[in-house]
Amino acid sequence: MNFRRFDPDQLPELMTWFPDAHGLRTWGGPEFRFPFTAATFREDSKVDSIDSFSLAAEDGAIAAFGQCYLRIERWRGQGLGTRLLREMADWGHDQFGPRELSLFVKRDNEAAHRLYLRLGFREIPYPDPAFLADCHYMIAQAWRA
Repeated sequence: MNFRRFDPDQLPELMTWFPDAHGLRTWGGPEFRFPFTAATFREDSKVDSIDSFSLAAEDGAIAAFGQCYLRIERWRGQGLGTRLLREMADWGHDQFGPRELSLFVKRDNEAAHRLYLRLGFREIPYPDPAFLADCHYMIAQAWRA
């Protein structure tokens, strides 16, 4: 597996991960439109404005996707799997400095929630309780892989 910046030319491949609205919104949040077009998926995923990363298999296929940016003075990573989150934690530390990590995870995404707990994240109230009410907001102390 190779950690790298996400190539927006791979959006069509990423779009195949989501055959239904529930799966899409569990992964990307309630603001994602479904059904989507190439244009709406690109816009909703914000790959042109947020630093985006992937883990790619040797054949180039996307195995995991995540994004990293500052949000309420913490940097946020949302990824699939421990390695992607650790790689993004290193990148975020270099980019933003040693700040707390934060993420949102849909309340019904139990596998991701367990992963984040295992990696040291804990739930806290989000400053705007109406924002993403169907998500847990989680933080962890800054760490490097």
